[in-house]
Amino acid sequence: MEFLPISKNDLKDRGWDELDFIMVTGDAYVDHPSFGAAIISRILERYGYKVGVIAQPDWKDIESLKVLGKPKIAFLVNSGNIDSMVNHYTSFKKRRKEDVYSPGGESDLRPDRAVIVYSNKIREAYKDTTIIIGGIEASLRRLGHYDYWDNKVRRSVLLDSSADLLVYGMGEKAILEIAEALSSGIPIEELTYIRGTVYKTKDNERAFDALGLPDFEQITSDKKEYVKSFNIQYENTDAITGKTLIERYGTVFVVQNPPMGSLNQLEMDDIYDMEYMRDYHPMYKSKGGIPAFDEIQFSITNSRGCFGGCSFCALTFHQGRVIQSRSKESIMKEGKAFVNSPSFKGYIHDVGGPTANFRKKACVKQEKYGACKDKQCLFPEKCSQLIVDHKEYLDILKHLRQIKGVKKVFVRSGVRYDYVLQDKDNSFLEELCRNHVSGQLRLAPEHVSDKVLNYMGKPKFKVYLEFVEKFDQINKKLDKDQYIVPYFISSHPGSTLDDAIALAEYIREIGHSPEQVQDFYPTPGTMSTCMYYTEINPLTMEPVYIPNSFEEKRMQRALMQYDRKENYRLVKKALTKAGREDLIGSGKKALIK
Repeated sequence: MEFLPISKNDLKDRGWDELDFIMVTGDAYVDHPSFGAAIISRILERYGYKVGVIAQPDWKDIESLKVLGKPKIAFLVNSGNIDSMVNHYTSFKKRRKEDVYSPGGESDLRPDRAVIVYSNKIREAYKDTTIIIGGIEASLRRLGHYDYWDNKVRRSVLLDSSADLLVYGMGEKAILEIAEALSSGIPIEELTYIRGTVYKTKDNERAFDALGLPDFEQITSDKKEYVKSFNIQYENTDAITGKTLIERYGTVFVVQNPPMGSLNQLEMDDIYDMEYMRDYHPMYKSKGGIPAFDEIQFSITNSRGCFGGCSFCALTFHQGRVIQSRSKESIMKEGKAFVNSPSFKGYIHDVGGPTANFRKKACVKQEKYGACKDKQCLFPEKCSQLIVDHKEYLDILKHLRQIKGVKKVFVRSGVRYDYVLQDKDNSFLEELCRNHVSGQLRLAPEHVSDKVLNYMGKPKFKVYLEFVEKFDQINKKLDKDQYIVPYFISSHPGSTLDDAIALAEYIREIGHSPEQVQDFYPTPGTMSTCMYYTEINPLTMEPVYIPNSFEEKRMQRALMQYDRKENYRLVKKALTKAGREDLIGSGKKALIK
């Protein structure tokens, strides 16, 4: 077992003259299944294709994209595990100083809009090569979308990148179909039938039985048309019920085929059981390695997908709402392999996914009919069809703890507390408190205002308080001194200064002083971003208040850390503006003096 080739010398060592595929990625080269580029590369290798990797090429130097020559079949391009704009900028559009996916945390090793830049540079280097884009950046920008950094609606990234084909979602099935078709001589422009892909055409009749989205010109000039487009896309993210979608750009049409089918358990196992180096490339050792690798090295992916449906999360558009999970045997195999690593200290950092305690499909109906278009599983109330069951997940955690050499198994992925409360059996919460929390349990109630929580697609705040009470009761019973660290979002659509002040009052009430504050970040592919741009709630078509000025965003953020000296001016300004001078002074309820 060895790393995939990254240089001509590596090709020479393998006796290869040319590669079938070259993976170009914005992340450093980490051969681990937590990195999408590694999964796609290893799957192709497993099926007999020769694959090389160009990680973080110098986009200003065209020669950096020629280091492995021209691939026989295609270049595969992605920005890495995160959208390059999110990677580079804070919600206040300030440049970040660190990139945890780069050697030593060094910043600026990938360009803004990496997929577009890399693809166009490759096209400049090899005019007639085939370019396929994928990963999170391409997936969530696959159709016309609002871009926070430009503050405008941008075209499909397929057009701006000059790529031939876009793969959205996780992509394993799609890439194998594409590879088989291209290697058998089918031209890339004929690949109009593969699920989980987006193609461009001048012949709209190629899109069979397609739902027409509003034209790009319409969504850029009319925000109601943008909302209409978003709603159609949102209703067609399921592999069983999703239809082909078509979006017109003048004489060109961008066509999104239905999503790739869900992976069954055998297919999920197959992906995570493949051989990986499970390390970053040794060329990064002198720079201190890759910071992001430290947390995932001894973490286990239990599942994909999420039926939680939070408005600010893009998971519905990327992985979908249907849960896909690995078998207990596959997870145990990975846990046992950790013990053989010289750097393993006995701690499994996480066993989870987008939501740790979602392991099974939400209901039996999803097997045949997919996720419901017109309702959520947990919001605003639990669906009567939802199956609430933690038994299998608990069994996995229990057996991982029993592996010789394992000291502790943590659950650090998000836990849906409303789902936990729906479980009539307290076993999961008791086991979580007894064995899988180290003093603190991080939860995300997100806000205290039910109005704001409604826009977020989250349960009422009383549900969170009920969970806190139950958590405290169980810890008291277990004689454990453990507490919850809540995470809140400031400046979400619908949040007024009054709502932000109510949140600050709750923070004061519980004696919490947040070290970090999460501001709402309008990223592509979320319902909340659609609200932010259009000032319309897509579910009701009613207007939504948007705190979109940096001044108000700063005030809402400062209120969450009202006790910090540097925030005094902003907090006072916010309280005065809201007519809440009663919170200024020396009284017990005062936020500031």
